[in-house]
Amino acid sequence: MRFLLDTNICIYILKRKPISVLQRFQKIDAADIGLSIVTLAELEYGAAKSQNPERNRAALETFLQPFEIVGLTANDARQFGEIRADLERRGELIGGYDMLIAAQALNRGLIVVTNNVREFRRIRGLAVENWVD
Repeated sequence: MRFLLDTNICIYILKRKPISVLQRFQKIDAADIGLSIVTLAELEYGAAKSQNPERNRAALETFLQPFEIVGLTANDARQFGEIRADLERRGELIGGYDMLIAAQALNRGLIVVTNNVREFRRIRGLAVENWVD
């Protein structure tokens, strides 16, 4: 696994736009892509609150099949604490879900793929890519 997809990238892939994301996604082996359990929770919430939860849940199930879901560990919790403390000290705090995803990526040496680069780049040492560009 090389990449950890953020929720916004998963949504772009599910909606098949923008095309730049879909094209980049299709060039990468599914074994190189993982999803955080945090991202999965956000996607499940999106499907549940949608106007057609059954259809969207089925689409989500199909989308998830080839990917490893990365769970949270005690080391991730520790890394989250370090990230949050550092961001608070610098006055650059970001969302809690993003910090959890970043902690998982840092601990595993993964690249976070997101369209929310501005926030993720605040985290020292985190590799970030934007497939929308």
